[in-house]
Amino acid sequence: MSTDTDRTPDHSSNTTEVSGVEIVFDEVVKTYPGLQYPAVDRLSITIPAGEIVMFVGPSGCGKTTSLKMINRLLEPTSGTITIDGVDIRKRDDDDLRRHIGFVIQGGSLFPHMTVAQNIAMVPKLLKWDKSRTADRVEELLDLVGLDPGRFRDRFPRELSGGEQQRVGVARGLAADPPVILMDEPFGAVDPITRQRLQDELLTIQEALRKTIVCVTHDIDEAIKLGDRILITEASAKVAQYDTPANILSSPANDFVRDFVGAGSALKTLSLSRVDEVQLYHQSSARVGESLAEVTRRARDHGDRSVILLDRNDRPLDWVWLSDLEGDQIREPRHDRDMLTVSHLATLNDALNSMLVSIHDGVVVTGGNDKYVGVAGFTEVTQLITRKATEAHERETADIARAPSDEELDEQIDEVPDAGSGDDDGDDDDRQRPEGE
Repeated sequence: MSTDTDRTPDHSSNTTEVSGVEIVFDEVVKTYPGLQYPAVDRLSITIPAGEIVMFVGPSGCGKTTSLKMINRLLEPTSGTITIDGVDIRKRDDDDLRRHIGFVIQGGSLFPHMTVAQNIAMVPKLLKWDKSRTADRVEELLDLVGLDPGRFRDRFPRELSGGEQQRVGVARGLAADPPVILMDEPFGAVDPITRQRLQDELLTIQEALRKTIVCVTHDIDEAIKLGDRILITEASAKVAQYDTPANILSSPANDFVRDFVGAGSALKTLSLSRVDEVQLYHQSSARVGESLAEVTRRARDHGDRSVILLDRNDRPLDWVWLSDLEGDQIREPRHDRDMLTVSHLATLNDALNSMLVSIHDGVVVTGGNDKYVGVAGFTEVTQLITRKATEAHERETADIARAPSDEELDEQIDEVPDAGSGDDDGDDDDRQRPEGE
């Protein structure tokens, strides 16, 4: 392992040009015959271009209904939805949908089509030529972390759940739409795969800056992914529409406070990212390199293990020098994904990954899943402890600033009586219902 002088933080700034467009809901209503209340009742919000906005709330609150009205899978009963200033009702519905990406739970791939054919579906409908379509398929498979040579000709049944979902994301991006809609996209996979897919979405968004609207039931997922979060009550009534930081620090009402749950101050850890951690450089080796040279380099660096990288500098494995055999570095014999975290992952994600690792840290990736360093256990836990302490101190200070019951009673006693001064009249006034 390297010394502290080798450790450099990875601070990434997003200067990518925004390719998404603004979406505006203006007094949007959706009713169904026979139902007493609207499914969506006068929803008015603006979704800024290039941001991820998470729709979250209890079951039956109109989240998915609101999402599906954007691409007119459901038609609004009244009100207006505009995309880049254009009323969606003025566009042909098929053409509208072909220019909006749609990703749902499980990927929903066509089982009789290969991965490449699934991704190429919308470009084919848009009559792209074969060469352009093939290039786009290669580009997108690479973007979502799937080797085109290994995956393009596979069928969905030959993929894991996480791989299917990655292909679903690639298909949603195929025609380079400015808007991507996602309905519970990561709800059908295990927690580790879900974390990796969330990280990959953040990495893709860092590169593309689309406008992404995502429905979820998971407030922690909303906090991690969202630039803004829409929390809705029944009939898609807006309980709060704000940034994650503001929702955690200043919930608008008791509904939001209860929905976020206890310990909201500690949930601010979800706002802290791995790129705040001081990373260290672990020795690496590329497939095909001389084993003797890799061993010499690692030992000179004080390392007993190396991170194997592919030709694109993507991590393949983290192996002990004693386990390497032959004259050259070979690809791992197993076909499982290596456990890594994105530089945009949360500190909690990094810690969870470390707990199932045989090493004292977790490999961190940057854009295009390239290796950028290792987040050490000590550095991550120290930062988590510091953040948790700061959150607790803020929460304690807020409680200390709140007036006590005695102070509230004194404030009430100091309020002058209303009315003409007649005691009986005052009593009558105080007993009148509000608004009378």
